[in-house]
Amino acid sequence: MDLGIAGKWALVCGASKGLGFGCAQALVREGVNVLIVARGAEALEAAVEKLIAEPSRPADTAVQHLALDITTAEGRAKVFEKRAEFDIVVTNAGGPPPGDFRDWDREAWIKAVDANMLTPIELIKATVDGMAARGYGRVINITSSSVKAPIDVLGLSNGARSGLTGFVAGVARTTKLARANVTINNLLPGVFDTDRVRGMAQGTSQKTGQPVEAVLEARRANIPARRFGTTEEFGATCAFLCSQHASYITGQNILMDGGAYPGTY
Repeated sequence: MDLGIAGKWALVCGASKGLGFGCAQALVREGVNVLIVARGAEALEAAVEKLIAEPSRPADTAVQHLALDITTAEGRAKVFEKRAEFDIVVTNAGGPPPGDFRDWDREAWIKAVDANMLTPIELIKATVDGMAARGYGRVINITSSSVKAPIDVLGLSNGARSGLTGFVAGVARTTKLARANVTINNLLPGVFDTDRVRGMAQGTSQKTGQPVEAVLEARRANIPARRFGTTEEFGATCAFLCSQHASYITGQNILMDGGAYPGTY
């Protein structure tokens, strides 16, 4: 299927690895020019090399990068100094650490809200009016399955990401954007095979004495699909939501969790 987005420009955040990289990879395969950003310069440069070497990338597809912290005003300013306009924006920031809410002070909450709610809102504010003026725009926010099924130890993430979800539900439905072919949707990943998931498994292993693979297998056993998601299939879904074929989908929360969520709605 031709997604109809070749030649467009995308900003992909947190794209040095994991789900962000999966989204950048899928977009590059469709001929989308990308500016990828992440904090770690070394990992980001390695990601650029992989994207440039991608066999399915059309030869004239640009891959640019900036090592910065997108959750800061300074980082965002550098992005828009590099390129003022984007047709596609994929927001993504690492989730806050797990823990007991009794241990989180105001600073911890502000940091979580800043990264996982306010930063996406700032990126939306900076780009959607230009998208509307050009008649095409796609914003994809990578959030979490915990928005639908909260996880007790991820209270910081539950709260901050739910705030973003509520904001998107309103702004995506404004006539000014929807009628101008600008859509805003959220992608809610369950458990995917990423460094973050393996890092959390290692933490559990250290606390319980179980082997890391045993911890991971126990998580797989709780997923009806009996496996973790892959970054490639996550990226493919992101690319479809960015496509011309998804223009009638906006303000939605697309859950990708292998059937783990037990609810009807």
